[in-house]
Amino acid sequence: MTTTTGWIAARGSALHGEVIVPGDKSVSHRAIMLGAIAEGVTRIEGFLEGEDTRATAAIFRQLGVRIEAPSDGVRIVHGVGLHGLRASQDPLGCGNAGTAMRLLTGLLAGQAFDSTLVGDVSLSQRPMRRVIDPLAALGAHIDSNDGRAPLRIRGGQLLLGSNIDLTVASAQLKSAVLLAGLYADGETRVTEPHPTRDYTERMLKAFGVPCEFAPGIATVRGGGTLRGTEVHVPADFSSAAFFLVAATLVPGSDLLLRQVGMNPRRTGLLHVLRLMGANIVEEAASVQGGEPVCDLRIRHAQLHGIEVPVEHVPDMIDEFPILFVAAACAQGATTVRGAAELRVKESDRIAVMATGLRSLGIRIDETPDGASIHGGNLQGSTLHEGGGVIESHGDHRIAMAFAVAAQVADGEVPIGDVANVATSFPGFDALARTAGFGLRDAWTADPALRRG
Repeated sequence: MTTTTGWIAARGSALHGEVIVPGDKSVSHRAIMLGAIAEGVTRIEGFLEGEDTRATAAIFRQLGVRIEAPSDGVRIVHGVGLHGLRASQDPLGCGNAGTAMRLLTGLLAGQAFDSTLVGDVSLSQRPMRRVIDPLAALGAHIDSNDGRAPLRIRGGQLLLGSNIDLTVASAQLKSAVLLAGLYADGETRVTEPHPTRDYTERMLKAFGVPCEFAPGIATVRGGGTLRGTEVHVPADFSSAAFFLVAATLVPGSDLLLRQVGMNPRRTGLLHVLRLMGANIVEEAASVQGGEPVCDLRIRHAQLHGIEVPVEHVPDMIDEFPILFVAAACAQGATTVRGAAELRVKESDRIAVMATGLRSLGIRIDETPDGASIHGGNLQGSTLHEGGGVIESHGDHRIAMAFAVAAQVADGEVPIGDVANVATSFPGFDALARTAGFGLRDAWTADPALRRG
């Protein structure tokens, strides 16, 4: 059986109908983790069936937690309590999941046993010193490969609650410290340079932990008890973002995205697109499991370039690849700054997006923490003299962003190395075709996309 290594993307039709994107990856990770260390049973509805979240579930099975999967999107976690996890004789494989590795580093720092976290080639290149150092301030002992995975976490350490001032605005780092704080003696207080997503804080409260939080600050006290609960995972805003931008860019589009998670620390892209002139209407707002959700109706609109407000950057850090595509199609220039974090994601997303968009005829001026994107007409790789296969470098968000770009390009856009799309959005290509995308499997369509 062969595996798809790429796509050929090209103009399709206007986007119409209703689309339901998969469950939120961040919520799915955290629901498994907190359900595992809770007392009693946790039922998760809307669980993301992606490789990253399945890796998290597999790790907790290694640690002695019974997790049932009666149907797609459902997990039943039989919690073992705060101190009920059991040591694994084998390393704990996180695959490509940076969220899993960083959050687990905090959770495992409070265990009585040693653990080793490993990742794939991409994850093993990502910086982990930023999570090791604040955990060390609580008393954790973590060995690494020069600040990268594998991470060897020593058990039996006495953790002491403390005031932790993070130097990087990251929900992953904040969450790691809060999870370690559940095992610390006393109160752990985390302060961020800029507010980030508060999924962990909200979910801790849903599991009965008195976590206090406000934008940019969160506090938890060690020694409490988590109680199993029901978690309803909303549709992932980061996944919805590709359809938000596609429907905005493709003339004649009128698309409805159902029950998308609208956590205010997650929707920076929505605010930025509206500043650029997007026509996006919120409908049927409600709350699911403590998280705000709504339907989003998107109609085609001409965008104009802006200077992206720095205050929105932490709330849209995963959406910058698709924002670059929106900016490439806007009238005038769009300037991004304050986004140096993009350099150390699954790929150097600034450099990779700049290279890809240049091959489609767009001018981009890179800076260390952002770029200026000069809007223009996208030329398919088959037409532009600097074109060729767009390499996504194994980065799921890069691959999906260029699939969107192709919907308004003149000529076809071959996209290589797309297997990692399954980490966050399994079935993206099929759902995109249903909505109107021109997108086909490139394994046999273009031998240039074969990888050895």
